[in-house]
Amino acid sequence: MIVRLSAVLFLVVSFWGVQCYGSTKAAIASAHPLATSAGFEIIKKGGNVFDAAVAVSAALAVVEPAGSGLGGGGYWLLHRIKDRKDVMIDGREKAPLAAHQAMFLDKSGKVIPELSLDGALAAAIPGLPAGLVHLAEKYGRLPLSESLKPAIRYAQNGFAITGRHRKMLTFRAGVLNKDRYTSGIFLPQGKAPGQFAILKQTDLADTLRRLAESGRAGFYGGTVADKLLQGVRKNGGIWRRQDLDDYQIVERAPVKGNYQGISITSAPLSSSGGIVLLEALNILSGFDLQNSSPVLRKHFIVEALRRAYHDRALYLGDPDYTFAPVERLLSSDYAAGLRSTIRPDKSLPSDFLSGDLPGQQQGPQTTHFSIIDEEGNRVAATLSINMPFGSGFAPEGSGVLLNDEMDDFASLPGQHNGYGLTGGAANAIAPGKRMLSSMTPTFLETSGRIGVLGTPGGSRIISMVLLGVLDFAAGNHPESWVKVPRVHHQYLPDVLEYETGAMTPSELTHLTKLGHRLKETGRSYGDMQAVQLDKLTHTLTAASDPRGEGKAGVGP
Repeated sequence: MIVRLSAVLFLVVSFWGVQCYGSTKAAIASAHPLATSAGFEIIKKGGNVFDAAVAVSAALAVVEPAGSGLGGGGYWLLHRIKDRKDVMIDGREKAPLAAHQAMFLDKSGKVIPELSLDGALAAAIPGLPAGLVHLAEKYGRLPLSESLKPAIRYAQNGFAITGRHRKMLTFRAGVLNKDRYTSGIFLPQGKAPGQFAILKQTDLADTLRRLAESGRAGFYGGTVADKLLQGVRKNGGIWRRQDLDDYQIVERAPVKGNYQGISITSAPLSSSGGIVLLEALNILSGFDLQNSSPVLRKHFIVEALRRAYHDRALYLGDPDYTFAPVERLLSSDYAAGLRSTIRPDKSLPSDFLSGDLPGQQQGPQTTHFSIIDEEGNRVAATLSINMPFGSGFAPEGSGVLLNDEMDDFASLPGQHNGYGLTGGAANAIAPGKRMLSSMTPTFLETSGRIGVLGTPGGSRIISMVLLGVLDFAAGNHPESWVKVPRVHHQYLPDVLEYETGAMTPSELTHLTKLGHRLKETGRSYGDMQAVQLDKLTHTLTAASDPRGEGKAGVGP
């Protein structure tokens, strides 16, 4: 429910009304000020960075419903300093057991527009609640009930919505208005409310309380599960009780690589992010980017991305369902072979690469946060419900806005989805399967520095993180990584995209002469969140992308 009330008192209490109990110093950057505040609140209560990650994740699920939520999923990349443990918690959503390859096709075998994007059928089984429970129980210091308190408070008492929130509401109003209960939460008058209106989500607060009290059983069982199943089935979805009973997060070994002396740790499958990032960096390692002209530097970056994204389309999918030749894709010999096909005087059209796959892409409304403490414990987490406000559907009484991640599968191999990436058989729909992702939570480490970064942005996530890595390699710090002008290529469509202001007229002219098809996005994109520990001075720094509305800080 949205109520027009003054938000000043609540926001002041939310940001500054937390008693400090003493704790380790940490740096936090997230996509919303209230989420960052939640992380510091838990740090002040004696929690570690993993408890803070629970608090930030849950808070984002409340205050940034366009980007993530309990009805979605994500990845938490962790490093625990005491035993040097690197692990990724894979909380990606899974296809329902009744899912099948033809579920979004008509009788003639063609994709039915919007069916995998809007409504209950588009929703996969959420992984975020299971991820929060696992993170708290296995890595945290505080009970889950403590770390969820800020999110419960934000949901119960409400918070002032922002211009960004209103913009996303307007974009998805048609879908949100299809369901009475969902529109009652976000669009009580059938349209986006005024800026600074207060969004209260009392049903979501109740769901969070049940999760806090009962852990996994509080969401995947009992009253909440009953509401989810009843709502989904009533509105054309195919969830079963067994889908909720069977959902489990998976701990996976991250992918690792090296670029110019930087140790890189990033997301493994079921996300393609780390593999594509490292493959592109391996290709680029043979070029002197620092001493190349701005045009040639961009040309080499784009050509490396073209080849790495091509392999994404051809080979990558859920590792529990399909074999991916990761060792070969990340080998230096393979990178050298791909590098040898890059000419400095001419781009290679994507059609010339092997494989026959037309164009598929993930939604840009994801979220990311980064946390590190003065000891080097750290978390990079990227969370999503795919399109803004996911499927646009919340089962009645739950307050849980469901994802539309089924659209991240290749409904028809080679057919593009809601935004444009290429997908093949490796990412085809199958019961219980995790859909491929581009999320790229990443750690960077040298003898003197540790960096933690990531961003939302759909298929552009990987190219944004790559540009951040290159900026780290140039000796710059988080406030620079998050501001780097962005260019992107994803193999298909065969277009070099760039955000407004990222190219000079001269660069545009020269890149066109090299054969690139250029497309200005017309706006800035991404919302990078980055933190750093200087190991020599023990100095922490944090930065939030100026393109977004997030908050970064060091505290307590």
